Amino acid sequence: MRSDDESGFLSRTIAADDGLKLHVRDYIGDEASTKTRPPVFCLPGLTRNSRDFHQLAMLLSQDPVAPRRVITLDARGRGASEWDEDKSRYNLVIEAQDVLTACAALGIRQAIFIGTSRGGLVLHLLAASRPDILKAVILNDIGPVLEKIGLMDIRDYLNRGRQPDTWNEAVEILRENHGDAFTALGADDWEDMARAIYASRDGKPVADYDPAIAAQMKTLDLEAPIPDLWPQFQGFQDIPLMVIRGENSKLLTQATTDEMAARHPGTVVKTARGQGHAPILHFGDIPDSIRHFISTL
Repeated sequence: MRSDDESGFLSRTIAADDGLKLHVRDYIGDEASTKTRPPVFCLPGLTRNSRDFHQLAMLLSQDPVAPRRVITLDARGRGASEWDEDKSRYNLVIEAQDVLTACAALGIRQAIFIGTSRGGLVLHLLAASRPDILKAVILNDIGPVLEKIGLMDIRDYLNRGRQPDTWNEAVEILRENHGDAFTALGADDWEDMARAIYASRDGKPVADYDPAIAAQMKTLDLEAPIPDLWPQFQGFQDIPLMVIRGENSKLLTQATTDEMAARHPGTVVKTARGQGHAPILHFGDIPDSIRHFISTL
C-alpha cells in the first residue's frame, strides 16, 4: 500500500519552450551506481500524473542489484505542472516537445522510456522524429490503433461530473468506473489508485488536471475513422520494445498487440492479468518483467 509518495525524489521545475512551468520528479538514487546506466523516463496518461509511477520508480531507483535514475513527468496541465491558458496546446506535438525540453534540461541524451496510454502516443511521435533519444521503449496499454469503445469509455468516465467529497467516495467512484476491468485489485490497491489520481486540497480529493483536458474528449468524432499510427510505429523498428497490455483493456486489443509484435520482431509482450486500461505498473509481477527487460540496457 502507498504509505508515502512524497519522498525518495527531488522535485524539479523546468521551463517549457513557451515558458510554461513543467514539474518532474527525479528519483536519483545512489548517483555513483545509477550514472553508469541509462535512466528511465516515465510519461503518464491523458489526465494522470507522475504519482502513477512513484512505487515503480522507488523499486527501480533503489534496486539492490542494478539501480536506475528514474524521471517522472507531469505533462502540462496535470499534477504540479502549470495549466496552459491556451487549451489548444494540450496536444501530442507540444507534449512531445516538452519531453525533449525536459531531457535537455536534465542532461539526458538517451533514456529508457515508459509511456502509459497518452504517454505512449507521445513516444510514437518521438520514434518518428527523435528515435536517437530512445534507448528502449515500454508501451503501457497503448499502440498505433485506438479502439473506439475504449475512447468512448475514457470520454464517458472523465465527463460524468461526479466529484468526491471524501477519500472513501473517491475510491467508490473509481471502483464504479473501473471495477469490472480491474478484477485483480484489492481494497488497498483501490486506495492507492485514488491517491495517485486525486490531489489533496484542504483534506479533500480533487481531480489533479485542467478540466479542459477532459472536455477535449467530448469533441471527438467517434463516427469518423480514427487515424492509426503505424507509420510512426515504424520508428521503433531498431529500438528494444516491450508492450504491456491489460487483459481486460478496451483500448488496446490482443489483435493489435499481435500485429505490433509481428511488425517489430523481438517485441516483449506482457499481459497484466486482471487489469484493464491502463495497468498499474507496480502491481504483481510487472516490476520483475520490467527489470528483466531493461537488465541488459
